[in-house]
Amino acid sequence: MSTHRPSYDVAILGSGIAGSTLGAVLARSGAKVLLVDAGTHPRFAVGESMIPQMIAWLQVLAERHDLPELEALADADTINEQVGNSFGRKRHFGFQLHRPGQEPDPAEGHQFVIPDALTSASHLFRQDSDAYLFHVAVRHGCDTRQRWRVRDIDLRDDGVTLTGTDGHVVGARYLVDASGFRSPLAEKLDLRERPARFRHHSRSLFTHMVGVRPFDDVVDVPEASRPAAPWHEGTLHHVFERGWFWVIPFDNHPRSRNPLCSVGVTLDPRLHPKPEDITPEEEFERLVRRFPAVRRQFEGARKVREWVSTGRLQYSSSKTVGRRWCLMSHAAGFLDPLYSRGMSNTFEIIHALAPRLLAAIEDDDFGDERFRHVEELEQGLLDHNDTLVNCSFISFSHFRLWDAVFRVWGSGNTPGTLRINNALRAFRADRDPSVFDALEKAPHTGLWWPDSDAFKALLDTTARSCEEYEKGLVDGDTAADRILALVRESEAVSPGFGWKDVNQRFIHPDRRQMGEFLEWAAASPLTELSTIGRASLDALRGAQAAPDAAPGR
Repeated sequence: MSTHRPSYDVAILGSGIAGSTLGAVLARSGAKVLLVDAGTHPRFAVGESMIPQMIAWLQVLAERHDLPELEALADADTINEQVGNSFGRKRHFGFQLHRPGQEPDPAEGHQFVIPDALTSASHLFRQDSDAYLFHVAVRHGCDTRQRWRVRDIDLRDDGVTLTGTDGHVVGARYLVDASGFRSPLAEKLDLRERPARFRHHSRSLFTHMVGVRPFDDVVDVPEASRPAAPWHEGTLHHVFERGWFWVIPFDNHPRSRNPLCSVGVTLDPRLHPKPEDITPEEEFERLVRRFPAVRRQFEGARKVREWVSTGRLQYSSSKTVGRRWCLMSHAAGFLDPLYSRGMSNTFEIIHALAPRLLAAIEDDDFGDERFRHVEELEQGLLDHNDTLVNCSFISFSHFRLWDAVFRVWGSGNTPGTLRINNALRAFRADRDPSVFDALEKAPHTGLWWPDSDAFKALLDTTARSCEEYEKGLVDGDTAADRILALVRESEAVSPGFGWKDVNQRFIHPDRRQMGEFLEWAAASPLTELSTIGRASLDALRGAQAAPDAAPGR
């Protein structure tokens, strides 16, 4: 056993949004950190759509680890003031169903407008947000080795050694691989499950474009059928049988100086096999031509970089933590960008990993048991997302079934976010990090509302019903009726926003409705709801003297 003390406490492979954020957190607390990357910044990346839970975790990391720079990303105004004017705004999740050769039916669209009282979200222009976080990490003390490719990894009981293709050797006490799909550590330890264990299958095409028209300008919709917010002000999903397009504009507010739009499509390769005789751009154009309104939205649009075409997106790992190593976030596995869970999952994992890693550095104890929850969380986040996304792809072929799945997804978002916000407020009151322990002591680790048995039962019924429809055991209406009946009956689903009303497809909670939701939650017989409701209601009442204060802030 070597007696030489490694140069670094932690070496992190990958300096993207995951590696840089973790590096900043660790270095801010005094750890000696090396950020390693085969590339450099700025660079192209997709995964731009923020969600309320992601913002909540970002705020927790900023407060808990005294990193106010992270707060700049947590608000649509501050990000344009402090980071750059290249970011879009995200007011909503929008979904419009399409059928080949037909104009879309306005009655087959959905929208969930993010409550202003809950958070303010953005479309991240990743080359700028990732470079910003990388620079934050460096300012707080991370050493860097960019354009440096790792040739070999040596894991020992007393440390880790990285050897580069240039022969340079680096030692660390612990290794975090945040590099993504081509994880050197996953390859070294043969951790990939082949095939991936997930039920969902999809592949993708994507790029950035200029000249993408707002969808509002290419569809003629009666005023009574228009969504609560313009389509162009949020993340738009054009869904069709076993696939969906994304349209994520960066130019959708006056302060932006970025003309680009993130564009892509994911497809189930079992129904939409990857063609071998055409380019990715030609395939995208062929797909767009199938749907008249989508075709009009992209008329005249031009790519600004080459299209990327993937194989199956899904990959998983048999294990994500071990003695002196961790596969983090997208190095551990990936599912599908539907519902924009990737960055939220990343920040939640950082919140779980960083305190354990700092304690291990202090104690010089890097045993597996200390990191067991990180393993459970990473696998749970992937598995629960697999359930939801698989149900969604199945349901895209039957509108009523898709409508039911949409309501299950949406109804869990607000309580799932408020529980994080409540813990953050409690931490602000006395700076006791133990308040976050309750977030981990939940029966359904990785579910976006993990302490609700009632919500888990709703998701399980949704999965069974969609799978029976997929197998031809029931028709789509029967499957939808079963899910919708449970949505109406479930004490976990609020009657206030419109989740229980199938005639309400555009969900737009205002501050009055948020207050009514909290009153309902506080009076709930479900402990997980009443706890959320009472704490949030107290915060709302305390903020009444300052009308601009949001209860989640």
